[in-house]
Amino acid sequence: MGYIREYYERIIRLQEKEWQFIASHFARRVFAKNEIITQVGETEQFLSFVETGIVRFYIPGDEQELTFDFCFDKEFTCAYPSFLTRTPSECALQALTETVAWRISYEDLQRVYAETQAGNYLGRFVSEKLFLAKSERELSLLKYTARERYLRLFSERPDILKFIPLKYVASYIGITPQGLSRIRRQIS
Repeated sequence: MGYIREYYERIIRLQEKEWQFIASHFARRVFAKNEIITQVGETEQFLSFVETGIVRFYIPGDEQELTFDFCFDKEFTCAYPSFLTRTPSECALQALTETVAWRISYEDLQRVYAETQAGNYLGRFVSEKLFLAKSERELSLLKYTARERYLRLFSERPDILKFIPLKYVASYIGITPQGLSRIRRQIS
């Protein structure tokens, strides 16, 4: 739980009483490598803070999966549209490595929002961060070529290139693995 507190305290100073109330609503869960965290069609019940591990967001398909995001250590994650709207998820979340997560249920998060000023502020901060990441991703897909998107990963998200299999990197930047191989040959 210390990592969550560190994350929060980079944003706002927590009173001990508020922290104890917030922390009491989180539960630790360990996901095995390749375990599905959230299935397509399942309503997301938890907002998770990834203590260690890597989570992949994808849309399963008959012929190919479409990977559209990753979450690394010390970040919050979930199938956020499903979590907010209480409707079935259109994407799946998978632990790419053994992943340790601290999870808070939708209902408990609502209690934290209602009963603590810090919780409300932190909830807004996390929501805004998730929205900005989604907006940046959409703009990247519209504005840059596949080659430019790949090159931008080196400065913007180097963990993707360091820890993620190339087949998922290719899908993430919107091309086939063969297309990514061509780009990598051209720039080497």
